[in-house]
Amino acid sequence: MDTQQNTALTRALAEIPGPLPARGVIHIAIRHTDRFTVVGNDLAQHPGLSTTAVGFAVRIQSLPQGTEVGVKALAARFPEGEKLIAAALRELETHGYLQRARTRLPNGRIVTRTVFCNQPAALLRTRVAAAPPQQASAAPQFRAPVPASVPVPARGPGPALARGPALAPAPKPERHAPEASAPQASAPEALAPQAPAPQDHATFVPLVPPPTAPKPPRPPLPQPRELTPELERISTALLSDLHHHSPEFTLSEEHVHRLVPGVAAWLERDTHPDTIRHALTTNAPEPVKYPYQFVKHRLTALLPPPVHRTTVTPFQTCDGCERAFRAATPGHCRDCRTGHAHEDQQAAA
Repeated sequence: MDTQQNTALTRALAEIPGPLPARGVIHIAIRHTDRFTVVGNDLAQHPGLSTTAVGFAVRIQSLPQGTEVGVKALAARFPEGEKLIAAALRELETHGYLQRARTRLPNGRIVTRTVFCNQPAALLRTRVAAAPPQQASAAPQFRAPVPASVPVPARGPGPALARGPALAPAPKPERHAPEASAPQASAPEALAPQAPAPQDHATFVPLVPPPTAPKPPRPPLPQPRELTPELERISTALLSDLHHHSPEFTLSEEHVHRLVPGVAAWLERDTHPDTIRHALTTNAPEPVKYPYQFVKHRLTALLPPPVHRTTVTPFQTCDGCERAFRAATPGHCRDCRTGHAHEDQQAAA
C-alpha cells in the first residue's frame, strides 16, 4: 500500500508565489482569526532553553488566567511525566519566564501563586515616561482679536444655502506690543510658556524572579578515628571484590584508594563486611553510570550510628568474707573495709 500523501499541502504549496528554496523549511502561513496565541522569537528561539521547556512555556501561555499549572496539573493534562515537567518548569524559573511563590489567603490557607511572563527581558528595561518635551517659542504669542464686522453664516438644516455677494477675506492681524492702558487680565496665560511634563527617571526595580538558590555542598566522605593497617586491608579487599558480586561496580585503583576511609569508618562501627557489601549494591539503578559517585554517596548517606559501649564492672571475690562484689580490682567488699577501718581506729585509740 502506498504512503498516503497530504494533497491539501501539495495544493497550497503550488499556490505560493515566487521561487521556492531548493532545501530547508517552506512556510505555509495561514492567518488565524480565533483561538491563537502570540509567541515571540525570544522564547521560541531561546538558546538557553530546551525544547521541552519552550513547549511547556507555549502551553502555559496559551492557557487562560486562573488555570492550574502545577506539576501534577500539567501531568494530568499532557502526556509528559512529572519529572520532565518539573525540570522544564525549573528551566523557565531560572531564565525568568516563570515565578512560583507561596501566598497566604485571608482564610489562612496557603496556596502557590504562579506568574508567567512572556518577555522577561522587557522587565529589566528602565521605565521612562514617554511624554515628548514641549519647547516654548522664543517670541511671546498673543491671541488675535476676531473682527466683529465679519458675519458668520449660520448652517441651516437644508442642503440649499442662500448665496450672497462674496465677502472679502479678513485682514491678518498684526502682532504689536499691547498698550499700557489695555487690560492685562489674560497676559499671564499668554506669556507663560508651557513647561514640559516632568519625566520619571527613578530606577526601575526588575520583577524578574531571583535565580534558583545554590545547592548546599555535599557532605564529605566519613573518616575513621584511626585508619589502622588491618582496617585498610579489609576495606581495600571489600571494594576490589564488588565487581564479582555486581559487574557494574567496577572501580579503578584510584577510586578504591579514595573510598577506603569511608569503608573503614563503617568497619570501625562494628559493621560486618557482608552488611557493607549489601548496603552498597542492593537496589542500585540500572545501569550504574558512575559507580564511584554512587558508592561514595551510599557510604556517606547510609553511615550507621556509632556504637555506644557501656563499661561493665566485673565481679570480684572478697578476700575477707569471700562474698561477690563489683570492683575494678580484687580486694575487700564494703562491709569488710568498714570493719577493718573501725578496728584500726580502736587500735589507734
